[in-house]
Amino acid sequence: MEPCKTSIWRPAGNIRDITNLSNWSAYCRANKSGRRYFLVELAPKWLAGPASFIIEMLAAIPSVIIGLWGLFVLVPVVNHPIESWLSSHLGGLPFFQGQIFGVSFLAAGIILAIMIIPIITAVSRDAMRAVPNEQREAMYALGATRWEVIRQAVLPYCRSGIIGGIILGLGRALGETMAVTMVIGNSYKITPSLFSPGSTIASTIALQFSEASAGVSVGSLIELALILFGVTYSLMLLPGYLFGE
Repeated sequence: MEPCKTSIWRPAGNIRDITNLSNWSAYCRANKSGRRYFLVELAPKWLAGPASFIIEMLAAIPSVIIGLWGLFVLVPVVNHPIESWLSSHLGGLPFFQGQIFGVSFLAAGIILAIMIIPIITAVSRDAMRAVPNEQREAMYALGATRWEVIRQAVLPYCRSGIIGGIILGLGRALGETMAVTMVIGNSYKITPSLFSPGSTIASTIALQFSEASAGVSVGSLIELALILFGVTYSLMLLPGYLFGE
């Protein structure tokens, strides 16, 4: 447990914070509720079916393919114009300062957001479809608008399912390896800037385990794996704790 108590083996101490930064960056981008409400409550049938199919098909794409797409297509776009624009217009904030590399926390966050959108959307859509139509009809009979029906009749009924989908998506982001490894830059420096390269626990284990020498190096990587397992498992238990299930 030495890396948890001291900073002697610096990669382990730094990677925990770096992992949290990239994952929460993805979470903030992916956790947008509008698309799942639109697919279930607002979209016409001719659009809802194909859109749902396309979103779910994203979940079947191997992460290494998404990583290659991110490396050759997304990273140049992130480098310019996204990071260039953010640096010139919001450079006064610590999140948008520093040298622009392309491979960065920002690119990794976008890749993770793309990967967890299908999970969150599919689970949330199924939860919203499970709401009895009688609840909607009762609200309409009372003169409620469509948005009032969604807010007062649909969301309270399927809240636990939606939060469960969000937690599952965040759990996927925590354990993602190949796609993140290709676009994050694999640096062990802690910095608040989203333009900086970094690393995650999963990518560090994948890159260093085959070359780690016996003893402290292997033990530190195994400890990182245990930390990742503990964080992910605790995250999976969170919905049951919040809703008493």
